[in-house]
Amino acid sequence: MFAVQRSSSGAQTILNTDVKRTLLFFLLFIPASLVSLAQSSCQLGLLPALNVNSKFSNDWSMNFKAESRQALIRDDFRYDYLLTDLSLAAAKKTGINTTVAAGYLVRVEGEEMSHRAIQQVSRVKRYSNFRLAHRLSADQTFSKDDYTEFRFRYRLSAEIPLAGQSLDPGEFFLKLNNEYLNSILHKVYDLEIRGGTFIGYALSSDIKLELGMDYRADSFIDGNPRHRYWIGLNFYQSIRN
Repeated sequence: MFAVQRSSSGAQTILNTDVKRTLLFFLLFIPASLVSLAQSSCQLGLLPALNVNSKFSNDWSMNFKAESRQALIRDDFRYDYLLTDLSLAAAKKTGINTTVAAGYLVRVEGEEMSHRAIQQVSRVKRYSNFRLAHRLSADQTFSKDDYTEFRFRYRLSAEIPLAGQSLDPGEFFLKLNNEYLNSILHKVYDLEIRGGTFIGYALSSDIKLELGMDYRADSFIDGNPRHRYWIGLNFYQSIRN
């Protein structure tokens, strides 16, 4: 939580111990990932995404997401359109803070297409000055010419309003993500670590925009680490039926 001290010059917001620990958790992986950067592969690209969430009666909702990956730098400065992901998921709120969901994703990568089944449980807890979300999920990716890939992932994200104690239309917010993704493909295990920092703006109570950097590191267990930096631009639309 935040402790607020007021003086004649205005209000000053100070992070307390709990929030400092949360922020530290998000940043712990960064120094370790940069140690071997000189000996590893590094990529930079664009990661725009569209999210539309429709809410129905009895705590049901449906989410549609479209996301693309576009490379800017790999071995050299060269633009390359990599892939497009289209997903649809149904979710049911099972408690005050808990939601379960299941979905399906189609990935189009050049002339190839793969399919992914998704299952997840999320829990959102609201504090006086920020929102903390936990997400535990599993997915299975199927493609015509490859083995089935099984992934298990955990993500922790925080949304912090930059003005006041709650996010209102016309205000900015900070979003921090940290995710650990375990992958098993034909008995080969890999771990991917992700982290993101975004500045968001609430256009209304139902529309949000986010701009920031998404960092991903993998292949560091067996082989040279791969570091990928994605410039993310996210659009969120919530529809109430």
